[in-house]
Amino acid sequence: MLALETSCDETAAAVVTESGVVRSSVVASQAELHARYGGVVPEVASRRHLELVGPVVREALAAASTSLDDVDRVAVTQGPGLIGALLVGLSAAKAIAWARGLPLVPVDHLHGHVASLFLGPEPVEPPFACLLASGGHTQILAVRDHARLDRVGSTLDDAAGEAFDKGARLLGLGYPGGAAVDALAREGDAEAYRFPVARVPGLDFSFSGLKTALLYAVTELTPDELARRRADLAASYQRAIVRALVERAHDALAETRLDRLAVVGGVAANSELRAALPDAVFAPLALCTDNAAMIASAARFLPAVRPPGYLGLDAYSSAA
Repeated sequence: MLALETSCDETAAAVVTESGVVRSSVVASQAELHARYGGVVPEVASRRHLELVGPVVREALAAASTSLDDVDRVAVTQGPGLIGALLVGLSAAKAIAWARGLPLVPVDHLHGHVASLFLGPEPVEPPFACLLASGGHTQILAVRDHARLDRVGSTLDDAAGEAFDKGARLLGLGYPGGAAVDALAREGDAEAYRFPVARVPGLDFSFSGLKTALLYAVTELTPDELARRRADLAASYQRAIVRALVERAHDALAETRLDRLAVVGGVAANSELRAALPDAVFAPLALCTDNAAMIASAARFLPAVRPPGYLGLDAYSSAA
């Protein structure tokens, strides 16, 4: 199976077997391109995807020592994400599938993150509770089987990854913010500031108040004081985000009555989160951020659309 992923600022392609063996996974990141703006610019991302999608597909096929003649299905992210970016990948996947008379499997990006756990020599088998934390989404899912994901909690405002990015911007750090905050936090005192963790009903999250608290803390400092306290602020801010995620993850196990917890998405790469959930199963670091291997993994358990049925498929920007 050949899979494509272009939901945000990574142009990715992968070749994966029906049994879940990753033959190749190629990701071309646009992080440096968007760093000057402090975040992803949708129009810039879409144009860069147009430039990269062809070369990335060719590199994935070459790395897998295969060709389109050996591909029997094409998978692609249909949404959610940046609509222009998604349309690049979806159009490319349709073109490849139609030219070869192949079936196409449209995949939800969030399902892909969960399906990253189904790859590798020791795949995680459902059922389990899953914390999905990324730049655009933060959810608690009850994963009943490979194709059934029941959402039991979600963020009411910012996603955890978005909170990291916005916090990094307030602290004068680089983009993407998650890695920058994580690195600086290792030098700081996480108890120096007591930032709030929102208490909202059920298994939902809220990070907007935390972001505002950091803003107030930063504006109360002079430039010299901010320079001295930046590491403490980063550590304390990260501790609050991680505390919110961990508390909800534990609550989810009790409410869903599932006995295993898995963590996926870009925030799953955070070192403090991994340390705070030692009994959880985490997605491999290489599969935490957006990639096409996870899209292929999800597609293995989803119905394929035969030609010409997929020509009318459209992308969607928001999660259902």
